[in-house]
Amino acid sequence: MTAPGVPEAQLRHGRGSLALSFFIQGAVFALLVTRIPAIQDRYGISDGLLPVFLAAVPVLAGAGSVVTEHLVKRVRPSVVLRCAQPVVCLALLAVGSVGSMAQVACALAVFGLSVGALDASMNMLGVTLQRAYGRSIMLGFHAAYSLGGIAGASLAWAGAHWQLSLAALYGPVVLVLTPLAWVAGRWFVDRRTVDPQPADRQAVAYQEGAAKASLGMRLLLPLCLVMAFAYIGDSTVSNWSAKYLQDVLGSSEQLATVPYNVYMVTTLLGRAFGDLGVRRFGAAAVVRAGTVIAAGGFALVAAAPGAWTGMAGFTLLGLGLCVIVPQTFAAAGRLADESHHPGASDTAIARLNIFNYVGFLIGSPLVGALGDAWSYRGAMLVPMALVLVTLAYARSFDPGRELYGDDHERPRTADVG
Repeated sequence: MTAPGVPEAQLRHGRGSLALSFFIQGAVFALLVTRIPAIQDRYGISDGLLPVFLAAVPVLAGAGSVVTEHLVKRVRPSVVLRCAQPVVCLALLAVGSVGSMAQVACALAVFGLSVGALDASMNMLGVTLQRAYGRSIMLGFHAAYSLGGIAGASLAWAGAHWQLSLAALYGPVVLVLTPLAWVAGRWFVDRRTVDPQPADRQAVAYQEGAAKASLGMRLLLPLCLVMAFAYIGDSTVSNWSAKYLQDVLGSSEQLATVPYNVYMVTTLLGRAFGDLGVRRFGAAAVVRAGTVIAAGGFALVAAAPGAWTGMAGFTLLGLGLCVIVPQTFAAAGRLADESHHPGASDTAIARLNIFNYVGFLIGSPLVGALGDAWSYRGAMLVPMALVLVTLAYARSFDPGRELYGDDHERPRTADVG
């Protein structure tokens, strides 16, 4: 329902600015992860030490999410996001510009901590806006993130093709994105914006609600597992698709780079149109369909007789996995809202966000260890089985009487576009 006292234009501006924030984060993150080999070469990071650097980022991001859970009890999530995003951008520039391994380690630490705060606060605002709109819009925000990832990966490819230094690649991007992120933050809309209570009563109710919300967090556990398993699947694609296609399915080195790009494009497409599916069929049905499609993708990859069949499997994975994470955040916010405590939703989002990084940390080493000890074909069946667990928890995504959109839409006072 559109909140009383919040103009429709303010909600539309909040939606646009938040989508821009998701886009910027997708681009920045892609610029970092796609240039890991160049970062390793620049600072002389050994192959043995590189996994430590890579693991530290999601660990610190999880810590940043925990800090954000407590910070938003006193500071608006919109303020956290507006401050964290420029820090992430500047940390990226530092990664490409500092002069020693110790300094790049510090830059990556700042990047990780601020990314945790950014991811948590972005999704808090997304859940709040979806609630204010009264219909599914969460997938659209994550589609903006995917589009940013494609843009960032394309810029990284151009930088590698033209043999630009990391500083020359990151500098102009950060110069554009940092002030853009700061200015866009002026129009963020969060829960306290749409709450018509006086500011002092909002703050007290928010802190009391966040404290009481911890009593019901056991209800969040199924969604935490779904989040972790979805990111295990995602990290399997991002870290192993090229190696699998080349080493197991015998593709050329050039063709082996294609599956992840296809995965990113199908992820974007699935998210761009996913909200329509949620409005028409409900969140639980869309998550079930996505789970079955993703599991079919893993099965096709594991059984693929050749490279093109394997690529078809990775294409299915993008279409299937893309809907799970945004809907998991939305379901967590809805479950928390049912407690009627003002701070419960943001607390739930911050805690759920930690399992994003848990899945990212587990996925790549798990598949690698199973591939070395058993076979990479068999290893692909493990994330398939984990993703299928989502079917057991699909009812957690069902808003019951408050299904969003079209045939399922609850009454609202105004349509905000």
